[in-house]
Amino acid sequence: MRRALDYIWPVVGLLAVAFSFWLLAEELRAISAEDVLDAMAAIGPWQLAAAAAATVAGYAMLAWYDRIALLHLGVTHISWTFITLASFTTYALSHNIGASVLSGAMVRYRAYSSRGLSTSQIAILVGLCSFTFVLGVVLLAGLVLVFEPYVLARLTGLLPGFMEIEALARGVGALLLCLVALYLVGSLMGLPPLRIRAFRLDYPRPAVTLRQLAASTLDLLFTAAIVYFLLPWDQNPGYFVVLAVFLASFSAALISHAPGGLGVFELVFVAAMPDIPDAELLAALVLFRVLYLLIPFAFSLVVVAIFERRKLAQALKERTRRIKKR
Repeated sequence: MRRALDYIWPVVGLLAVAFSFWLLAEELRAISAEDVLDAMAAIGPWQLAAAAAATVAGYAMLAWYDRIALLHLGVTHISWTFITLASFTTYALSHNIGASVLSGAMVRYRAYSSRGLSTSQIAILVGLCSFTFVLGVVLLAGLVLVFEPYVLARLTGLLPGFMEIEALARGVGALLLCLVALYLVGSLMGLPPLRIRAFRLDYPRPAVTLRQLAASTLDLLFTAAIVYFLLPWDQNPGYFVVLAVFLASFSAALISHAPGGLGVFELVFVAAMPDIPDAELLAALVLFRVLYLLIPFAFSLVVVAIFERRKLAQALKERTRRIKKR
């Protein structure tokens, strides 16, 4: 079954990319590449600086994910520098490759096993980091639905029709917030560990749970801010609207397993923001990919190359030492 999934997910991702590109081509057939380039050139330097700062802040929060998981595991001997590089590389690669849980697990295993963590510890770390992200999505989605349910009108055709009913949307939002509250209360009450056969997952302590909520919320707020800063200022619908659309588009991109959410992410934004000219919107999304995906991806390849070179040098040194002992 696992071998089958190894082939199925890449195919699903490629199909999602192909279908999304076809839909995008239909939506944007009146736009030329020159229009998009002109719109990119019109983005001011302060907008780029603010978006770049939000990118750095977002990746800092992702590093905090790993730190929180290590705190849960009781691991304190790994430096912040190593955690930051491991987390940065993990997310920069998985965001671009797709199948983020699988690709992220492989990178984290390679990194943290070199610092003495067992396979089971790394599995818990990966699971807790993924859950931390989901926790942030649920919390912010709940807040959006409760306080600004009208934004769902922008997602008409992408969500079930009943979600356009304001009272129902608020109810769903309240339910999501209740789930987060139950998780927090469960942590405060100290529920017993979750056991599935030989697997055991200890319920996070309140200190860990509160950090999860803070890190995931700030991560999503900063990442949505990248798009917000890059949109044309005179036609910007406001941060709360951008956040709501970003949550929908980013989640859809992750679920699709498309490499980098290519096409899926843009499709949701284009459908949800008809009040922004397509060229300006596409320019903002292209620059988002450059700042949040492509530049970090390039740096992550350098980090991986340096890490693997050092590992190879250590292995050769150890082998030479053993030969000399003989």
